[in-house]
Amino acid sequence: MEARAQARYVRVTPMKARRVIDLIRGMNAADAQSVLKFAPQAASEPIGKVLDSAIANAANNHAMDVRGLVVSAAFVDEGPTMKRIRPRAQGRAYKIRKRSSHITVVVSDGIAAAPVAKVNAAKAAAKAVSAEESAPAKKATATKAPAKKAAAKKTAAPAATEEKE
Repeated sequence: MEARAQARYVRVTPMKARRVIDLIRGMNAADAQSVLKFAPQAASEPIGKVLDSAIANAANNHAMDVRGLVVSAAFVDEGPTMKRIRPRAQGRAYKIRKRSSHITVVVSDGIAAAPVAKVNAAKAAAKAVSAEESAPAKKATATKAPAKKAAAKKTAAPAATEEKE
């Protein structure tokens, strides 16, 4: 079973909100709450409120156990953009885009979260393989015998001291 919560027209840019959403996707709900509480990004506050609402919906509307909840899906869609104008020199005007976003968080009991974890593991494995393929080739090193060091020359200073005696 799953419960969802949604916040619409939140005045946070979708790109910045997606950075925070990626932190909590697939986590235990209690762990996700603590991560959002101490995350330095400004988008973590509205996302934390949506997560709290999803957990409350699960407990009150679907009688689910709060301790077993997992963030099974979390995503941010782009909302409407408010367009403003900034006056510049010589009569010019620059556009200012004040972006908004729609935040959706879905929590479920751990049963449906297992496929999400498998998908995340598969994505991580694919990234590792692509990183290895894109890495530059290493030079082949031939096994050479180490170069022999030249024998140290004896200094003449000790011999000179012996003659003075």
